[in-house]
Amino acid sequence: MATPSTAEHLSSAQSRAALLFRDIEARDVIRAGQSEAQISEAIFDLARAKFGVEKHWHRRVVRSGPHTRLPFRELPPDRIVESDDIVSLDLGPVFGSYEADFGRTYVIGNDPAKLRLQGDLALLFGACRDAYFERPAMTGAELYRHVVDACALRGWGFGGAHAGHLVGSFPLSREERDAPRNRIRPDNEWPMNAPGDDGEPRSWILEIHLLDPTGAFGGFYEELLAPR
Repeated sequence: MATPSTAEHLSSAQSRAALLFRDIEARDVIRAGQSEAQISEAIFDLARAKFGVEKHWHRRVVRSGPHTRLPFRELPPDRIVESDDIVSLDLGPVFGSYEADFGRTYVIGNDPAKLRLQGDLALLFGACRDAYFERPAMTGAELYRHVVDACALRGWGFGGAHAGHLVGSFPLSREERDAPRNRIRPDNEWPMNAPGDDGEPRSWILEIHLLDPTGAFGGFYEELLAPR
């Protein structure tokens, strides 16, 4: 039997991350009256108990309300989720020896602007994914610009200094994580489908971070950049 490729391992890790998110939704973990920290701890306990996850390759990010506009590196104070709120999750569970990086946004209530943003996150992710696979030799800078422009056409700002990054077996070194050629950002002039130093294909995470033009909230969506 052939040994699974890195891409196959990553696809399997993402499938398990998607199941984790379905459990988060089914168990009503994200609800008004809970703090961001409480939601984060509940997710950690669920991931460990049901999926055996002991490691997360980056800190769990739970953002609500105005915190959903903040970039990853910000560390805002804990906040209680309110009724009619919006909540974003950015999780990096490690399944076996492979990283998953998965993000979704949830709307509590029926605010039409928040619901439109939530719908546009999935729409824009799909459109930008398809644009990449139509021309996989595009550079990271070209894909970043495409993402920013696509978001603007839907009436949203873009909240990320990058629109994704390299992903692989755990752990990636800090040099690998932060090098321009390993992120979808304006200074990455390398073709994204260029092989790694070992000659093997590289795999990417695509991130969409939308900002509401009023400045009130944002939303986040990410997963493996793979064909439909």
